Amino acid sequence: MAEVLLFHHAQGQTAGFHAFADELRSAGHAVHTPDLFEGRTFGTIDEGMAYAELVGFPDGIIERAEHAASELPAELVYAGFSLGVVPAQKLAQTRPRTRGALLFYSCVPLSFFGSWPADVPVQVHGMDADPIFVGEGDLEAARELVESAEDAELFLYPGDQHYFADSSLPSYDETAATLLTQRVLAFLADRD
Repeated sequence: MAEVLLFHHAQGQTAGFHAFADELRSAGHAVHTPDLFEGRTFGTIDEGMAYAELVGFPDGIIERAEHAASELPAELVYAGFSLGVVPAQKLAQTRPRTRGALLFYSCVPLSFFGSWPADVPVQVHGMDADPIFVGEGDLEAARELVESAEDAELFLYPGDQHYFADSSLPSYDETAATLLTQRVLAFLADRD
């Protein structure tokens, strides 16, 4: 069993986010899902990002995530969807005894938080024509991460959707989401 700290995307803790966490739990993993938005959900990415800016993005969001992590054991796999990648990646890069990282739809340049720890495996997942993942530099950052890390994988799925693994949103792509989940479960099985 792996222990996972999973951070939601800018639309908050949607039903699809909870469904994903529950799927990991049904495979026997302990999954913690702190609500960085204090119960708020949003109909669009822009609305969610506007709220994140009010909280303080990235610093306020990272602070909330670090508080959640401080109440858990250090031996965690950090995972995040889009906005949630920022705190997940920071914790994975800076917190001792990290077991791994799962970065969905986003990747932050390594220079933001220092070099990638040699002993931390990582997967990055995104769509090959997603205008956010490809167009805003996340794909470049993911390639840099894969080149610099000892145990890193980048998975590109055909399509142009950003939140493609959230079953409660119109952007959901069942084929890509199923493959993403299979790869994540295999990754977590290796962290037992």
